[in-house]
Amino acid sequence: MHVKIYSADLIGVEAYAVEVEVDVGGGLPGYHLVGLAATAVAEGRVRIRTALANSGLALPARKITVNLAPAEMRKDTTAFDLPISLGILAGLDLVPRSALAGVMAVGELALDGSVRPVRGVLSVAMLAQTMGIRRLIVPEANALEAALVAGLDVRWCVSLAQVVADLRGEVDLPCPVPQPRGINKGWLREPDLAEVRGQEAAKRALEVAAAGGHNLLMIGPPGSGKSMLARRLAALLPPMTTQESLECTRIYSVAGLLGQRQLIDARPFRAPHHSVSVAGLVGGGSGPRPGELTLAHNGVLFLDEVLEFQRGTLEALRQPLEDGSITITRAKATATFPARVMLVGAMNPCPCGHLGDPYRACVCSPAQVARYRSRLSGPLVDRVDIQIEVPRLSYEELAGQVTSQSSAQVRDRVAEARLRQVARFSAVAGGFSPLSNAQMGVGELDEYCRIGPDGHELLKQASSKLGLSARAVHRVLKVARTIADLDHDDQMRPSHLAEAISYRSLDWSGQGAAGEQKSWSPRRRAS
Repeated sequence: MHVKIYSADLIGVEAYAVEVEVDVGGGLPGYHLVGLAATAVAEGRVRIRTALANSGLALPARKITVNLAPAEMRKDTTAFDLPISLGILAGLDLVPRSALAGVMAVGELALDGSVRPVRGVLSVAMLAQTMGIRRLIVPEANALEAALVAGLDVRWCVSLAQVVADLRGEVDLPCPVPQPRGINKGWLREPDLAEVRGQEAAKRALEVAAAGGHNLLMIGPPGSGKSMLARRLAALLPPMTTQESLECTRIYSVAGLLGQRQLIDARPFRAPHHSVSVAGLVGGGSGPRPGELTLAHNGVLFLDEVLEFQRGTLEALRQPLEDGSITITRAKATATFPARVMLVGAMNPCPCGHLGDPYRACVCSPAQVARYRSRLSGPLVDRVDIQIEVPRLSYEELAGQVTSQSSAQVRDRVAEARLRQVARFSAVAGGFSPLSNAQMGVGELDEYCRIGPDGHELLKQASSKLGLSARAVHRVLKVARTIADLDHDDQMRPSHLAEAISYRSLDWSGQGAAGEQKSWSPRRRAS
């Protein structure tokens, strides 16, 4: 007897429908699974048979054939245990076949018949809504996640026997009750910018970066506060919108990192160790999984001691930083992961860390410094909008009274600047609409980053002196647009451009006598 029920598998962060076809007939008893199932799926026959027996539903000696369609797609999830079991029971007339019409189910079975949670249920729920599925059955641990999708009849279960009783009309599976979202206050858990003493120039750069979504690189000696500043950046970003929260929740669900949370309501801050592999950073594997880059989507990806990362690992960031997504192609699947992040890097100016330090002498030769800095390629540096030096603080600065503004005060200005950008870009017709100044394309630059004759002359001189590439010039214009937004100014003025140009620290550092290793600092240049 032929029975069909819907389930789903994942490609990247997207779910696709899988038709679970079950045929129970005569012939030599056995269990046959077809449809390009991975080992974890094929092993499900043992879990299913044992779970059915422990639920009081022992299988008779029949020939059972299970097909997972489409057959050309590799199936790599244990979520098929529950729908296969229900299909077998319907084929044996132990549950009504009509009860499976328009039903989608996901869940892994334990040997005692209980139902375990699976990855990616939010993506599955979005797919079910799109398909017009009548009912979605999920494990209890995934219920609140699935309930985020409005207009879908979601039911949760704790055991196979409970689902069977529901299909027989004996009980009703419970519906999840979504928790009230309220106001996003994830930033309350973040460390405060007011805790950082001194470094006013770096704090200003942090505010500009947050206001425009710009990538940031901090260069300075050990202990100057680079990591401390970076870890306070996420708290400066505006609260996440509902759409951004759903995007992040979907990613963490697919990665199996959602845990007991219903919704990711705080902007992600990811800080992978420098030993991370390429696949760990940008995603990959035989069945592509999201990497740290995607886990930081809509948030901050912090690379501490960035020059200690493998060069190939860093170079893998070039295309995603430009496009806001990364596509990973394998022999049997192609997955696209979102990767709209703020990249923040921290590095020492030289191997010993004291180049340009007024308190300790550098012991590195020019060749060692050049070799050390060459680990960060020019094309990758071009994609970093703001490059600043973070000098060592004197004892007087460390011991002085804290007068810095709090994260909340800075966040209010950042949120206001972001609202100006949203209003500006809402007029963009068709195609991709930027969410921040950092995401502007050439068309938006021509439209919204117009400068006067004085600005053109200043940018011309800076481009000639610093050897800026076309991409670097565009980055300067984007940063200047953000500075103007913070000043509530619709016009980009020379002062805005001058500040944006000053944030090209690595370009300034090369200006000097031939072969001379020189470190530029805002203090020295300002004098």
